[in-house]
Amino acid sequence: MKIAIIGGGASGLMAAVTITETSKAEVTVIERNTAPGRKILLTGGGRCNLTTGLTDIHEILSRYPRGGRFLSSAMRRFPPAAVCDWFEVHRMPLKTEDDNRVFPRSNNGHDVVSVFKHLLIPPQARLMTNTSVSSVTKQSDGQFVINLSKRVHPLLVDRLIIATGGQAYRQTGSTGDGYTFAAALGHTITELAPSLSGLVVSERWPVKLSGLSFTSAKLTAKHNHRFSLTGPLILTHNGLSGPAIFALSSLIAHQHFSPTEPLDLTIDLFPEQNREELLNQLTATTANGPRRNFRNVLSELVPKRLADIICRELKTDPDRNAAEAGRCEFRRVVDW
Repeated sequence: MKIAIIGGGASGLMAAVTITETSKAEVTVIERNTAPGRKILLTGGGRCNLTTGLTDIHEILSRYPRGGRFLSSAMRRFPPAAVCDWFEVHRMPLKTEDDNRVFPRSNNGHDVVSVFKHLLIPPQARLMTNTSVSSVTKQSDGQFVINLSKRVHPLLVDRLIIATGGQAYRQTGSTGDGYTFAAALGHTITELAPSLSGLVVSERWPVKLSGLSFTSAKLTAKHNHRFSLTGPLILTHNGLSGPAIFALSSLIAHQHFSPTEPLDLTIDLFPEQNREELLNQLTATTANGPRRNFRNVLSELVPKRLADIICRELKTDPDRNAAEAGRCEFRRVVDW
């Protein structure tokens, strides 16, 4: 049997190696880039986080904003512990960090790619790089016809695996071709939307806070539905990012918001404290330093750059005496 895999990323490489380890089928991996595993080399800052150190499958699936049910079967058949065992067996030592991310002990994603490349041994396995697929069709006899950019004659195979990825990080080669190939073979393509991405905001003040991060912020998004979650948040040069934003973007992916109909997002930087507790904290800080100005009191609660932004947005003099401003002005801050 002859099998072709379009895409030499993580899934395509693992599929190819699994085929060679479990059957005598001939497998050809077709990769448009000059080398396989481009995204592998990007993950984890180039270190390639392979899986999680968590072992409870139910707990792992519960941490996916959506899609846990879809992943359940694959996760149970090839759980994180089995992933670790697989790489260890293939002589790549691993380490689990405090946040339960699993990395190569070498901290080098190239070592991950090398494991796969060394296992794709000719003549059973073949890796075709710098080769694009222009089209795929299926013949009446069941064979697949794959037209390639670098070959006059098409590639004929008995089985075809499309492992091209979606459209994220297009510079790595994921340009959405897989959807075209799947549709050509009769598959239905569901509605597509960005996910696991940062959010661009219409207000300009977050840009002035680029680089600020918060370990725990509660995000509440409202459009056609209401979504809420808590996690790390980062302010960037054009909006919001960080694990909490990535998770939220997954939940709101199909909400159809736009610049003319934007998503309403509120951020609570103190999810463990209620309104009165924050007011009391600001009041107590003022009482302990009655001569302090408004900005300095706020800076006990939030970073100074954010304190300046709050004063500007609320049109409050940052240099005014905090005691004179009083609880009423602090209430405006808490409600902002």
